[in-house]
Amino acid sequence: MSRRLSLPAGSPVTVTVSPTRGKAESPGDGVVKRSGAGIGIGITSPAPRHSLGGAASSAATMQVSPVRRSGGSRYASRDGGVDDRAEFVHYTVHIPPTPERTVVGASSDSDAGGAPAAVAAEEARAQRSYISGTIFTGGLNQATHGHVLTGASGDGRAAVAASANLSCKMRGCDMPAFLASGAGGGPCDCGFSICRECYADCVAGAGNCPGCKEPYSAGSDTDDDGSGDDDEAVSSSEERDQLPLTSMAKRFSLVHSMKIPSGNAGAGGKPAEFDHARWLFETKGTYGYGNALWPKDGHGGGGGGAGFAGFEDPPNFGSRCRRPLTRKTSVSQAILSPYRLLIAIRLVALGFFLTWRIRHPNPEAVWLWAMSVTCEVWFAFSWLLDSLPKLCPVHRAADLDVLAQRFELPTARNPKGRSDLPGIDVFVSTADPEKEPPLVTANTILSILAADYPVEKLACYLSDDGGALLTFEALAETASFARAWVPFCRKHGVEPRSPEAYFGQKRDFLKNKVRVDFVRERRKVKREYDEFKVRVNSLPEAIRRRSDAYNAGEELRARRRLQEEAMAAGTLPGPLPEAAAATVKATWMSDGSHWPGTWLAAAPDHSRGDHAGIIQAMLAPPTSEPVLGGEPAESCGGLIDTTGVDIRLPMLVYVSREKRPGYDHNKKAGAMNALVRTSAIMSNGPFILNLDCDHYVHNSAALREGMCFMLDRGGDRVCYVQFPQRFEGIDPNDRYANHNLVFFDVAMRAMDGLQGPMYVGTGCVFRRTALYGFSPPRATEHHGWLGRKKIKLFLRRKPTMGKKTDREVDNDKEMMLPPIEDDGFQQLDDIESSALLPRRFGSSATFVASIPVAEYQGRLLQDTPGAHQGRPAGALAVPREPLDAATVAEAISVISCFYEDKTEWGRRIGWIYGSVTEDVVTGYRMHNRGWRSVYCVTRRDAFRGTAPINLTDRLHQVLRWATGSVEIFFSRNNALFASPRMKLLQRVAYFNVGMYPFTSVFLLVYCVLPAVSLFSGKFIVQSLNVTFLALLLVITLTLCLLAVLEIKWSGITLHEWWRNEQFWVIGGTSAHPAAVLQGLLKVIAGVDISFTLTSKPGTGDDGEEDAFAELYEVRWSFLMVPPVTIMMVNAVAVAVASARTLYSEFPQWSKLLGGAFFSFWVLCHLYPFAKGLLGRRGRVPTIVFVWSGLISMTVSLLWVYISPPAGARERIGGGGFSFP
Repeated sequence: MSRRLSLPAGSPVTVTVSPTRGKAESPGDGVVKRSGAGIGIGITSPAPRHSLGGAASSAATMQVSPVRRSGGSRYASRDGGVDDRAEFVHYTVHIPPTPERTVVGASSDSDAGGAPAAVAAEEARAQRSYISGTIFTGGLNQATHGHVLTGASGDGRAAVAASANLSCKMRGCDMPAFLASGAGGGPCDCGFSICRECYADCVAGAGNCPGCKEPYSAGSDTDDDGSGDDDEAVSSSEERDQLPLTSMAKRFSLVHSMKIPSGNAGAGGKPAEFDHARWLFETKGTYGYGNALWPKDGHGGGGGGAGFAGFEDPPNFGSRCRRPLTRKTSVSQAILSPYRLLIAIRLVALGFFLTWRIRHPNPEAVWLWAMSVTCEVWFAFSWLLDSLPKLCPVHRAADLDVLAQRFELPTARNPKGRSDLPGIDVFVSTADPEKEPPLVTANTILSILAADYPVEKLACYLSDDGGALLTFEALAETASFARAWVPFCRKHGVEPRSPEAYFGQKRDFLKNKVRVDFVRERRKVKREYDEFKVRVNSLPEAIRRRSDAYNAGEELRARRRLQEEAMAAGTLPGPLPEAAAATVKATWMSDGSHWPGTWLAAAPDHSRGDHAGIIQAMLAPPTSEPVLGGEPAESCGGLIDTTGVDIRLPMLVYVSREKRPGYDHNKKAGAMNALVRTSAIMSNGPFILNLDCDHYVHNSAALREGMCFMLDRGGDRVCYVQFPQRFEGIDPNDRYANHNLVFFDVAMRAMDGLQGPMYVGTGCVFRRTALYGFSPPRATEHHGWLGRKKIKLFLRRKPTMGKKTDREVDNDKEMMLPPIEDDGFQQLDDIESSALLPRRFGSSATFVASIPVAEYQGRLLQDTPGAHQGRPAGALAVPREPLDAATVAEAISVISCFYEDKTEWGRRIGWIYGSVTEDVVTGYRMHNRGWRSVYCVTRRDAFRGTAPINLTDRLHQVLRWATGSVEIFFSRNNALFASPRMKLLQRVAYFNVGMYPFTSVFLLVYCVLPAVSLFSGKFIVQSLNVTFLALLLVITLTLCLLAVLEIKWSGITLHEWWRNEQFWVIGGTSAHPAAVLQGLLKVIAGVDISFTLTSKPGTGDDGEEDAFAELYEVRWSFLMVPPVTIMMVNAVAVAVASARTLYSEFPQWSKLLGGAFFSFWVLCHLYPFAKGLLGRRGRVPTIVFVWSGLISMTVSLLWVYISPPAGARERIGGGGFSFP
């Protein structure tokens, strides 16, 4: 059996194994010696030992001599000598320092030398509890402070104690289990916990372990009978798994062995070559991949032990690595070929149509003809920009099974099967708890914490740009509820893992559920979530009352102190006036201290734009080993049974960057860059996922699917993986095209076939080094006509040994990261000097040192086809360094308001500043450097969020997007100035992003032209020629057919396509012209553009009839004036023209039909807008009555003029004005 011993972390342990020869002179001739600091101690008792040796030393040497079995028992002697004839096998095992490798409390008969290790373990636990219960603050001209919250010191210890399950596992027995030499603390290697009485009954009976059904090994009892283990004398399960001849670690061994002659073993002689044949003969084993030992069926036992029955042949690692993680499939040629052909046909038809229009002017109304032709030419150009990037749409899919096989199964270099996936840091941003309810943010955080990704590789950061105590305390409540919600999700595999979305879904929640305790535990968790919502909703009032109480007490104490001082001085015999004892109205935390962020009543250093930086680790970094739960009374607050469920939680950090007057904080882009620097110091995940506070994880495996594209062949050139945005809470008819499926399922899929989709602000997994502004390892430049000439660039070259390369890279334009070579090659001749990094990234040495580490962890595996400078498998299957106070203090310094001064943050590094749509600009910069991006559409929606369903909110949202596009057009980020590394069609797509708002100018004119035509009696053509009608018919039919084919290959519906067309006209006549005007004012006059935060709907429990109450609210805005005017003018024009034609002696029906057709086309597109103005039935606002009255009076007056009363026709007709 195994023996657990604790050694100092970080000390290399040398183990020398000597096979005995001949008979033993004593009951046992094996000795176990540990040398260190001149001390050697022999094991004399089979009782569990938790530490060996006295003083801690940097190296420990153990000599283990396995003895032969006698009578089925194992024993050891205190004899300090070793047989001189023995040949020793020398093993060196390095035990890395890890936060979870702590020393178990020594037993009563253990040595006193274990005390220092126990003290060190206790200090490590105290440090971890200190980090998770301390608020760190700091900023400009301030020292970094750590404020320990009251009652936070014992939380971590209580959680560990609650998660331990040390009771007997036998049915009907609840006696405490005893520690023995088995794995996990039991008397058997399977770790089955059992008490002494039940163990004695099992040994007296069949002699088999109740857990694994294998027989107990002789001598495994813990009585002091002189027997002991001769297989293992190691301190932990990690060391036991590394020894090659143990019972449990024989299949996977990382220990490199060498044969050392006995005469030179003690003197440190040079080791000779290991005798592999003898080792195979003695162990009856076989070699597998690398240096792993793979036993066959019936031949796994070493030293005459029982064999390993049922083991399969070693897996074929080579075939596993050759399987791709992702697949890319093009759209069926049966759809794509006709689609491309129709684009060509429509392009030719547009050419003939515009040629005919230009060559056949209307001499009766040249001004009408000129305006219409100008608008039509622009519309054709705009359609071409929109259609060209859609020529190469693709579909992608990820294989999660291959990802698990490659990164999470035991291998030769990862024998314990720890996850080798890279870390992911998740960013969630919020700014105003009034417009973004804390309960919405809490649901997003809970869905992230419950995501299906290795717990120790996941970290979540919440950026509170408002510094509100409400958000802080809501996050603390979220962390508390997560201890019950996350294990419940893992145990029952529920989807989605946002509690509001899960409990609010209307489908059968019992589908595919087989556990009998699911209904009972779901009911408990649902009740706990309801209480959690009540607590969060009551936080504003609780904070206000608490602050008022503390402020009243402070005011009372201040008044009393002033009175005492005045009376002591004898200057004021009576009470003080109210003004003399006035105090600042502070905002107080629950432990009775001032909140360092924004106060409810603004004060110096405590307002929305003036407060210190704050960092609080709500959940400390988890251990690298799973922590299994127990009975309901012992874990998760007594809600659910978490036996066999990992109850660890990812790290959760609250961050509020420092803000001071006089500094430009750059809105959301600045907050995201602050999170980039903070996460680099605290967790440094090589990949970053950013989410809006209202976008929760709807598919728990979404992070894994994103990693498939990053870690597959060619993934080192991928800068980000963009997921489509999906929305819920939208009215069934989608009146204002909130789903925006034409963009996300048509345009983005098409861009995926070029150089990749653009970044849309949320639901995106970034490569950290790409955000740092580095160039990809390889890139392609496109030269010549239409970019046909391609030049491949390898930007990360190998060492050239002093030779000049054929092509030098300009350091002013290229920023490449030095590859981390395993053999220590210097790369200074091929990269920029490391002295430039602080000037570009800031003065934090810790942050600069984290850059190459993140680059190395984000590399592909070495055995990935086409991988250059990859990392070895198993390199990331190591514990993460613990988080200490110095690290958090360094993180405080990088979120200060002055850190970005004289650096390249916001210009080249991180999110780019200077635009309202910083997301599009950031993605454009990456594509411009040669990176590629990937569009990942999962079968189950990856993320879901909310969208404004109110007409006014929707128009303001579109206004912000269009304003950012105008800024892009007038900046250096215009695709006309793109580098040769961007493909031609990718440039066209980005150019269209900056151009589309200008189409609104021509759209406004074209929507008014039908009314002008009807009023004037003229048409855009002199007569309805057959050629004109034929070309118009071809253009219309090809547009309809293209829509049908887009619907076919993208999966959207005709209704969604039509809603998109309608809102294109609504936005083009309202928000887009305003955006063009704002953009021109900023470029010409320097007028800054105000940023309006989009309100997020709450998670209230309103009834079905009030679910879409915001849809019917009419909030008047100046953006509504142009569409209302267009509708009025066209409606009146149709009425006037119809009446005039009916009363005309020579009616011209062709002109009436032509003008009326285009007017109805305009009114049909604006129908959702008109319906939105009416509001809910019976709740029509006053403004609608006003407009209706004006329209009615106008039509009545026109009707009186057209059809006057009898006898008045001549008098009215004799005036100076008459219709043409």
